[in-house]
Amino acid sequence: MSDEKNGHPGAELATFAATLRYEDIPADVVDRAVDLFVDWVGSALAGKGVRPVEIMAGFGRSMGPGSGPCEILIDRSTSSPIFAALVNGASSHVAEQDDVHNGSVFHPAAVVFPAALALAQANRASGREFITAAVAGYEVGIRVGEFLGRSHYKIFHTTGTAGTVAAAAAAGRLLGLSPEAMLDAFGSAGTQAAGLWEFLRDGADSKPLHTGKAAANGLTAACLAKDGFTGAKQILEGLQGMAAGMSSDADPARLTDGLGSRWALAETSFKFHASCRHTHPAADALLKAIQENGLAMSDIANVTARVHQGAIDVLGPVVRPSSVHQAKFSMGTTLGLIAAFGRAGMNEFDQAYARQDVAAFRDCVTMELDAEVDTAYPARWIGKVSVKTVDGRHVEARVDEPKGDPGNTLSREEIETKVRGLAAFAGAAAPAELDALLPRLWAIGEDEAVGTLMPAGEEARAGMAAER
Repeated sequence: MSDEKNGHPGAELATFAATLRYEDIPADVVDRAVDLFVDWVGSALAGKGVRPVEIMAGFGRSMGPGSGPCEILIDRSTSSPIFAALVNGASSHVAEQDDVHNGSVFHPAAVVFPAALALAQANRASGREFITAAVAGYEVGIRVGEFLGRSHYKIFHTTGTAGTVAAAAAAGRLLGLSPEAMLDAFGSAGTQAAGLWEFLRDGADSKPLHTGKAAANGLTAACLAKDGFTGAKQILEGLQGMAAGMSSDADPARLTDGLGSRWALAETSFKFHASCRHTHPAADALLKAIQENGLAMSDIANVTARVHQGAIDVLGPVVRPSSVHQAKFSMGTTLGLIAAFGRAGMNEFDQAYARQDVAAFRDCVTMELDAEVDTAYPARWIGKVSVKTVDGRHVEARVDEPKGDPGNTLSREEIETKVRGLAAFAGAAAPAELDALLPRLWAIGEDEAVGTLMPAGEEARAGMAAER
């Protein structure tokens, strides 16, 4: 699609988002969108009880309203669209189990679905309208992330920055914005885009704030545009726009790459391990080395993870993790859990990240920049490890597609297992509730009007008590 009136890539992207129809989306992309939605609900439930998320939920309650048309999943309360998007956006990113698009290094679900679900519930949109909006958000956000490039990600958390525009696209599609109004929404979203990596150095709470605010600010931008509020027309590629201030390698061609033919949503990966995605390739490679060579944790003297520069930039500052969340950004801790348990899931991090043997293993792990891995990144996330055993052997292992990537994806059965595990870990839903919920989630596209997902109030408390 092109926009002759405005004639620049950002306008073309806005036109695509505003005019996308459900009928334009291939059936396999619709199915993948539903898979990603179900996966997201698990991550959103997993935020229940997590201190930073509960603080943000308390903030929402204190600001009001006391109830509204939109659901906050962690406590089954209701609120206005902006506060539902804020809290659901925060809660779905804190467990580090939400999806990721490799090429843009961007977590779409945590910003797109909170905004889309809030407005769909507020406006009683159909399931098809909800899916169309989500696809628009994914396609826009991924391309903005790719456009901003590797230099952007070194300093900025792309999910907070590109995610604000992605949320605006999803919200704007649900509001039926014209191409011109959608471009205004992009302008207001981009001028609010934020998120810096400095929080990793001291384990601050900022990461879920990034996603919560991206979802809420994108929704705000779309709602303002609907009422005629204007935004910068070239907020993405303009002389004082996002790329100018946030990137040294931006490529405007990426904004319109394959619009309507290349469905970037279908390239999105599920997260298998409960840690930063930059740890996953090495984690899978170490697991392969352990399994193929019959190694135990005590057999391993040291591990060298051969990584891309982005992994060093993000994980390097975390030397001695002091919390579960900070430990998820520690390559050594993640590999220590793999060596100890064969997995690095929610329970493993929660119960063992600081355990003596895991901490000792952590200190025996180093990261080294690998030319092949770095050249392939971010389009491909190759995992390589070199393992030295206590008896002097050297073992090498590699994976070319980490578990969860499109070529090594999760089945629907595996997604359900993941959702159940996340809900159980957080105490967010009883098994019987999930038995009723999951079929409804898989059939979201058939809804005439998207309503609340979880039972609320006395009904929910009675269900949880019966399970106990």
